Amino acid sequence: MSKVHIVTDSAATITSDVAEQLGVTIVPLTVRIDDNSLTTRSSSFKSEAVEIYQDDTEVDHEELLLRMGSNRVRPSIVGPTAEQFRQIYSQLTRQTNQIISLHSSASLSLVCREAEKAASEFLGRCDIVVLNSETISLGLSILVRQAAQLANESVPLGEILRQIRGIIPRIYIVLITDTMDYLEHSQLISPAQAILGSMLNIRPFLAIEEGQIIPMEKVRSRERAIDKLIEFASEFSDVEQIAILQSTSYPTDQTKILRERLEPIVKRHELPILLYGPLLASHIGPDGMGLIVYERQSRKMVF
Repeated sequence: MSKVHIVTDSAATITSDVAEQLGVTIVPLTVRIDDNSLTTRSSSFKSEAVEIYQDDTEVDHEELLLRMGSNRVRPSIVGPTAEQFRQIYSQLTRQTNQIISLHSSASLSLVCREAEKAASEFLGRCDIVVLNSETISLGLSILVRQAAQLANESVPLGEILRQIRGIIPRIYIVLITDTMDYLEHSQLISPAQAILGSMLNIRPFLAIEEGQIIPMEKVRSRERAIDKLIEFASEFSDVEQIAILQSTSYPTDQTKILRERLEPIVKRHELPILLYGPLLASHIGPDGMGLIVYERQSRKMVF
């Protein structure tokens, strides 16, 4: 029996070189950008301009976030489609009869749904398991790397799935954002909450739980929001990996403060800064910052 092949999407923070080394197929997300499609409350104008791009090939994440900040353009994920997955799976069946298609949260995009549509057509020819990671960015990357390493060690498909499903609950993401319009458009908050939040300078503290972005509580200032990120990181006694998510590729003043305050907590761990992509940006906007924590598996007591 051939070894398991891993397929993922470009929401994972894996470079093409690393993907090639691991033998992972990365399917680029298709990003639709509606120019000025977030209508202001003082105007009913809505532009009809639409752009379609392939993520990681034609979309520069930092440029997109800058456009979102200045023009309030709205990205949405419209692919890969079932037909694109069908073509990829068909090519891979020449090499393998076992595929794990591991993708960004099914609650945040249609990727898993489209992959499942395509996979259903290969029943009896190839064992394709579409797995909802319930996460994004570095979280998805951690899962994909682990799955690929196990596959390269010829671990059976069922055991790979068991181990990856065991890791999913140990990946945590929390976020803060300065503006309300994207949260309102994603129906994460109501129009009334968006208006009130903007008036009172209230920022939502968000968490990704079981793949969904959940508003956890409200904070009154950016300083208090950073306090909440520190409190969150302090809850972990054994961290395997931690990273800062933000909308710029360089450390901002607030990022520097966050890193300085996190260093005594995370100690030996590096604190990389990761630029978030169009999938997360489509939900929280261009003004977000957050943490991704991968918790180490607790050792079992031996008696």
